Amino acid sequence: MANKVQYFGTGRRKSSVARVILTTGTGKFIVNGREFEEYIPSAATRLDVLQPLALTENADKYDVVANVNGGGLTGQAGAIRLGITRALLEVNAELRQILKPAGLITRDPRSKERKKYGLKKARRAPQFSKR
Repeated sequence: MANKVQYFGTGRRKSSVARVILTTGTGKFIVNGREFEEYIPSAATRLDVLQPLALTENADKYDVVANVNGGGLTGQAGAIRLGITRALLEVNAELRQILKPAGLITRDPRSKERKKYGLKKARRAPQFSKR
């Protein structure tokens, strides 16, 4: 049995964390044991996730297996995208010249602001009543 070469990438976005494994293959995409189209129903979000593979023209050269948890669908999609990008950089470091100008290497630092005491949310104060 020949050992398959695997490339790993970890992506984070908001409170989501994705572990992505790239193996040479035909372009199969599995997220948390389910088909990619089934897991992420929005076509626009799917295009966003596949952007690193499309830019580097590797969409049909690698199989992607992603385990993702935490957050919502958009955060998870962003985490998978960063994980794919980091795995592709592990495959070939020269792809950085394509991925960097597209803004795919940078981790999005935005996350939810914490709730403060005396407030209803992070900044939303209780309604003021004069009388």
